[in-house]
Amino acid sequence: MKKREIDHVLRAAGRITGEKQFIIIGSQALHGKYPDLPDDIVKSVEVDLLASNKPDRTEWLGAIGVYSPFHESYGYYVDLVDDKTAVLPKGWKGRLVNLSPGDTDGVKGLCLEPHDLAIAKYVACREKDLIFTRELARRGLLSEATLLSLLDQTPVDEDARERIRGQIGRDFSAGNDHSGGKSTREQ
Repeated sequence: MKKREIDHVLRAAGRITGEKQFIIIGSQALHGKYPDLPDDIVKSVEVDLLASNKPDRTEWLGAIGVYSPFHESYGYYVDLVDDKTAVLPKGWKGRLVNLSPGDTDGVKGLCLEPHDLAIAKYVACREKDLIFTRELARRGLLSEATLLSLLDQTPVDEDARERIRGQIGRDFSAGNDHSGGKSTREQ
């Protein structure tokens, strides 16, 4: 999705719920820190949104959800989430990144910081999530040290923690480092 499409979703979400602030949980959260990313990394057609001040209003966003007239008209939609949808490291709310201003009718988007987003993807462990994290590492958008530190602050069992450590290590293996010579391990 493009930033202007995220803006459109936020405008619509604000009109439906009366809310002026939403948290973007999924891959579209990358638009917060990296607003000009190529479409191939933010290619999903849904925006995972949570009304940040009145989370119970998130369910109202079904009006612009999958298979809605909004989805059929524009080709993208809101995926309803709550604060339990993603397993995130402690303190994630304090690291939220502001979506750059746009045509949102004053509705603000707060995006997961990319490392928090990646941790959630590692925990979910779906094939598409692991492809996504590998690509983030390959592009030098993540720091291995930061991920490992955040993993220690993530509420998962030790088996999951070890699995995720291994996946992070594989994502940052020597063949994947394309950060212009600077190791993402040192960032």
